[in-house]
Amino acid sequence: MLLVRSGGLELYLCYKFELMQKQNLMEKIVSLSKRRGFIFPSSEIYGGFANTYTYGPYGVELKNNIKKAWWKMFVQDREDIVGIDGPIILHPKAWEASGHTKSFNDAMVDCRKCKNRFRADHLVKKSTGQDLEGELDKMTKKLREEKVKCPDCGGSDWTEVRNFNMMFKTEMNGVAEKDVYLRPETAQAIFIEFKNILDSTRMKVPFGIAQIGKAFRNEIIAGNFIFRLREFEIMELEYFINPEENWERLFEKWLVLQGDFAVNILGAKSKDLKRYEHPKEKLSHYSKKTVDIEYDFPFGFSELFGLAHRGDFDLTEHAKFSGQKLEYLDPKTNKKYIPHVLEPTFGLDRALLVSLLSAYNEEKTEKGDMRVVMKFRKELAPVKIAIFPLLKNKPELVSKAKEIFNDLRDDFVCEFDDNGNIGKRYRRQDEIGTPYCVTVDFDTLESNSIVTVRDRDTMEQEKINIKNLKDFFKGKFKNN
Repeated sequence: MLLVRSGGLELYLCYKFELMQKQNLMEKIVSLSKRRGFIFPSSEIYGGFANTYTYGPYGVELKNNIKKAWWKMFVQDREDIVGIDGPIILHPKAWEASGHTKSFNDAMVDCRKCKNRFRADHLVKKSTGQDLEGELDKMTKKLREEKVKCPDCGGSDWTEVRNFNMMFKTEMNGVAEKDVYLRPETAQAIFIEFKNILDSTRMKVPFGIAQIGKAFRNEIIAGNFIFRLREFEIMELEYFINPEENWERLFEKWLVLQGDFAVNILGAKSKDLKRYEHPKEKLSHYSKKTVDIEYDFPFGFSELFGLAHRGDFDLTEHAKFSGQKLEYLDPKTNKKYIPHVLEPTFGLDRALLVSLLSAYNEEKTEKGDMRVVMKFRKELAPVKIAIFPLLKNKPELVSKAKEIFNDLRDDFVCEFDDNGNIGKRYRRQDEIGTPYCVTVDFDTLESNSIVTVRDRDTMEQEKINIKNLKDFFKGKFKNN
């Protein structure tokens, strides 16, 4: 054993150990996700395909539960926000108006030796610590002067750095004169429908329009599981305010709400969250202020959620390109104005990754063996209750367990499991994150009433009368 007394070296070794532990956690999450049916690498029978993933039976349930919790918190429980579901393919002019066709670019560079492609700004920052985003010539110079090595082959022969538009281009019958794109964000559908929402509802500024949907970005991606994908899902809203409103106060409120969602819904620890404010010189062209809620992922602090003050840029540009007036008439002052916008954005795939990382636990049981348990908050758990017959080869036990399963599934997401011994079934449900397991045994048949309910987190068991079972679980899930 090496004992280190030097303070600096001791801190360094502690840092390296913590980094290894985090990387190990990500490996465990990836393995568990595939083994237990949360997330599979897509197109695996063809050797996989470029950072694409399929959400399996439990992954899609977890994903839907996160969306449901978000929608309840930010739409259904509020009077000032309504929802829409806009199309993935918008009119081509929408992307001209938003600036995406000209300015939605990555700095791209190719390695001449292995022909692989990389984000130039990421290579420069990792190698030199300099942030040269948007300065293409300087990035080219740095890559060559510093002889930055290719991460894949170790070579240092680079092409010129150039801009690469990240929108996926496609074709549509009847729209041959314009390029058609898959949306790189969901926000523009909201701005386009601003007038329709005002005309069809009684919403008054300040109010928001929310949407959950797929977006597509043809980015250069460097792994990290589902953290960064080309096809991903966003939960976001545009919150319209009076330009004379004290927006700093509202901005802070939204930051707090984003943090609350991460902690109270996803299960993140407050210590793993921090804020990062974008420096003024790095802000998007439309932004007055942008702050990221960052999470301490196994690869370091990175953006989980974002909040931007978009000003009146989007509505002004869409009004100009469409020829339509996108103004708001204040019923109190009778004045017309174009509202400003605060935009809280929640990446759904990243939110799901945080829920997996936060839920993962390894614990020693009283018998001394190790169990892996996903301690999801109950409202997120893919399966709420698992029902077991004690023995698979006893038809009377199986029949009674099926009867209970069919009764409970009317109110809860349930799973029937009779595969393997009872201990293995408990471990399987622990790894899925199922809060409660119900076991039907011979006592159940003899009394025709009593089952054993086992708690996921405490592993404690209690006897419950079948006739009280549904009310028992309604009490356990009353806040979900």
